[in-house]
Amino acid sequence: MTPTHQDYQAWLPSVCHLARQAGLVIMDIYQCPDCHVEQKQDGSPVTEADRLADQLIREGLTKLTPHIPVVSEENLVNTPFAQRQAWSCFWLVDPLDGTKEFVERTNEFCVNIALVVDGIARLGVIFAPVTNQMFSAYEGGEAMLARDGRLQKLRTRTPAQAPFKVTASRRHGRRLDSVLERLKDEGVEYLPMGSALKSCLVATGQADIYPRFGPTSHWDTAASQVIVEAAGGALLDMSLQPLRYFPTEDLLNPHFVVIGDLAWLQEHAVMLSALSA
Repeated sequence: MTPTHQDYQAWLPSVCHLARQAGLVIMDIYQCPDCHVEQKQDGSPVTEADRLADQLIREGLTKLTPHIPVVSEENLVNTPFAQRQAWSCFWLVDPLDGTKEFVERTNEFCVNIALVVDGIARLGVIFAPVTNQMFSAYEGGEAMLARDGRLQKLRTRTPAQAPFKVTASRRHGRRLDSVLERLKDEGVEYLPMGSALKSCLVATGQADIYPRFGPTSHWDTAASQVIVEAAGGALLDMSLQPLRYFPTEDLLNPHFVVIGDLAWLQEHAVMLSALSA
C-alpha cells in the first residue's frame, strides 16, 4: 500500500525522535577522548557511532513501519541489489553523515533519514547533534527547524542578493575553486560546511547555492532534497532536473546543485555555464 500525505505527517514525529536518539548515541561517543576509527572498503572512515546509530534507527523504523524496508549506508551489504531492485517504497538512512567531520571534531555532522516512494524523496529529517538542530519536512508540508523548544518555518533566500553565498565542503576540489574564481566579479561569499548541513544552509537562507562535483550517494541527499524543496528551493542535477532515487546497484548520485532561488539561477548565464563546464 502506497503511503499518503497523512502517513508522512503521522510518521514525522517518530522519525524525528529516532534521529534525536541516534544523535544522543553519537554524542556519547563523540565526547570520548578515544574514538576507534576503521576504514571501509572504499577507504572512507567508519566508527562505533556509525554502527550504533544505524542499529537504533533501523530497529526504530522497522517497528514504526514493518512493511517498509530500510536501506542504510552501514547495512547495504545486507540489502543487495537483487533484493531491493523492485522496491518502490523504502527508507534511506545515513546514521552519521560526515564521519570525517566527526573524526576531525569539526562538529559538522548529522543524522539523515528519508522516505522514498516511487523514486521521489517524500519525507526527510536531518538532525545536527552538536547544535541540537532538527530539520524536517514532508511532501505537501512545510520545512521546519526545531531547536531548544522553538519551531521555525524555513524559507530559502529569494530573491538572491549580493553577496551571493556559496557553501561547500572544505575538501571541495579544484573544480569548485574554478567556479568560485569565475564568479568572484559577481560578489561571492564562500561558506565552508560539512555533511548535509550544507543543504540546510540553503534551506535556512544562510546560503544561496551548494554545488557538488564529487561523489555522493542517495542517502547523502534524499532527506536534504525534501527539506530544501519544502523551503522553496531545489536540488537538481546539471541538466536542472530533480534528483531521483530509484533503486540502483551503486546508489550513486550525479553531480548536483542545491539552489535557493531557481529563478536567479536560470537568469544568470555565468552561473549556469560555470556549474556545467
